[in-house]
Amino acid sequence: MSPGPAPSAAAGGGSLAVVTIVHGRHEHLERQLWGLRRQSCPPDAHVVVAMDDPHVEAVARKHRGGWDLHVAETSRHDGHLPLAAARNLGVDVAARAGADRVVLLDVDCIPSAGLVGRYAAVLASPDDHLPDVAPAEGPTVLAGEVAYLPPAPAGLDYRDLGLAALTDLASPHPARPVLAADDVRPASDLRLFWSLSFALTVRDWHAVGGFDEGYVGYGGEDTDFGQRLGAAGGRLLWVGGARAHHQHHPTSSPPVQHVDDIVANANRFAERWGWWPMEGWLEEFAARGLARRTPDGSWHAHSSAPG
Repeated sequence: MSPGPAPSAAAGGGSLAVVTIVHGRHEHLERQLWGLRRQSCPPDAHVVVAMDDPHVEAVARKHRGGWDLHVAETSRHDGHLPLAAARNLGVDVAARAGADRVVLLDVDCIPSAGLVGRYAAVLASPDDHLPDVAPAEGPTVLAGEVAYLPPAPAGLDYRDLGLAALTDLASPHPARPVLAADDVRPASDLRLFWSLSFALTVRDWHAVGGFDEGYVGYGGEDTDFGQRLGAAGGRLLWVGGARAHHQHHPTSSPPVQHVDDIVANANRFAERWGWWPMEGWLEEFAARGLARRTPDGSWHAHSSAPG
């Protein structure tokens, strides 16, 4: 007798949707979908938000699993990708489709086989995993580990290696905790929140207020979300057993291709919260002549900076 289908995340009560925003990186999306099809506890739905990319829907439909698929589309904002607004749109679509819990997963991330199920289990009763910690009065956000993959061996794809092999191949982020598979730990620094992989109930999403859509393009919206979580009396929990593997792609440090976005978003953040995010990048931009501090204390990107 063949085994029945794997239990869905709805087994924990309610419906769970994964939300992914995409522009380009179609192979990365294919590999993420490959990982989602191998979940021990698959999502009930997947919301894919295409940012100014008409080809995303075909990729999502071709490689989908047994979940409900919803594809939403959004355009650039003044030539910039609307990362914050796209995540808000994705959660809104998920909620209107009946989801009461969401996992937001960056398109670069391949989920480990237990990611969705682990998030679902902890979301069902987060306080049960923290017996020595007082229950939270505000919203709760879960963050699984993200480990970074090197390039796949020559001539091979990550999928050729198998999902389990990626765990040994990927390196944990040095600034974030490495947890046992059954561990849940309160975060002491909300500045470490990142949107690569996190989960929360739709109710708590609304309590935080989602992402500030005034952040356009790259940079700052994650740090702002963490501060909004704190202002709402919420908490960030690191969750072991919900690991994602970040696919390798070329990067630059500092990310000079995003200098205009980063400067504008840093100014917005500092005006609201009274301190500067991404300060190391701003200083490096200044050293390279790509940005400067103005007499009023704000930052200005030079017109010659790469877009």
